[in-house]
Amino acid sequence: MSDKEKNILLEVKAVSKFFPVHGGFIFKRKLGDIKAVDRVSFHIKKGETLGLVGESGCGKTTTGRLILNLEEASHGIITFDGKDITHPGKKENRALKKEMQVIFQDPFGSLNPRMTVREIVGQPLIIHHMTTGKAEFKQKVDHLLEIVGLNPGMADRYPHEFSGGQRQRIGIARALSLKPRFIVCDEPVSALDVSIQAQIINLLEQLQEDFGLTYLFIAHDLAVVRHISDRIAVMYLGNIVEVASRADLYNHPCHPYTRGLLSAVPIPDPEVEAKREQFVIQGEVPSLMNPPDGCKFHPRCPRAIPICYEQSPSLLQQTDAGHWAACHNI
Repeated sequence: MSDKEKNILLEVKAVSKFFPVHGGFIFKRKLGDIKAVDRVSFHIKKGETLGLVGESGCGKTTTGRLILNLEEASHGIITFDGKDITHPGKKENRALKKEMQVIFQDPFGSLNPRMTVREIVGQPLIIHHMTTGKAEFKQKVDHLLEIVGLNPGMADRYPHEFSGGQRQRIGIARALSLKPRFIVCDEPVSALDVSIQAQIINLLEQLQEDFGLTYLFIAHDLAVVRHISDRIAVMYLGNIVEVASRADLYNHPCHPYTRGLLSAVPIPDPEVEAKREQFVIQGEVPSLMNPPDGCKFHPRCPRAIPICYEQSPSLLQQTDAGHWAACHNI
């Protein structure tokens, strides 16, 4: 194994997820498949944050769920620290829960309203037998709450007694309880106020530094992704269309879809805003049930050429810096 391979914690190789669609009498007849994720490949290095961005419904969350084995991949291979985890057994899947955790988008819906904060944060410790008694249990939960900036004296309250930002901190504390190495952050700040978003992002960055965490950060807000990510993968209709370092993607976007997303992000400087390229994405996102032939983006792309209507582009390296894009017209 090369030094580069040793430094890779997670690798997704040509992974697909198809959901069958049934209809007819008592829904017995299969009408087709929804290709939520279609031959997606990327890797994440140890201690790195990979941002995964795209419009709603493009397959970002499904990709995260496939990695966490909350959904079973239809095709492809997922490896974690060099081990194939695509279809783990029950015992292996239980062990993976200690290595891989998730922070959900909804900081209220992801917390059991009938459980106290102490029970929510400490439940994984009990399930995985990581505490030996009440005193140790209380000590570990109090420590986890302190780590995420909450007062341990609030541990016996219920989720509805906390603000949105505080509830998300509770979710982060729960994710940290098993001392994972990898965390899927599934739009963890999209439901929060802008001022609170910055606090949560700063907390995630501090935790990554303190505990050597690796993140897959799923979001649709490019400004947030730019702040926290080392590299960024852009997803469209189940496909990865561009992958690059943070600086390279924002300064030199290659794919028309990426350029359109960046053009939609407002810049607070009126002079800069007036001078920058305006790249508007036209039309609606096509149906996953019946995606277009060729490049899936061609019905909305102002730069489409004849080959785009017939042949799906491959993800090819554009520069020596590891900038990859899937477009015929670059």
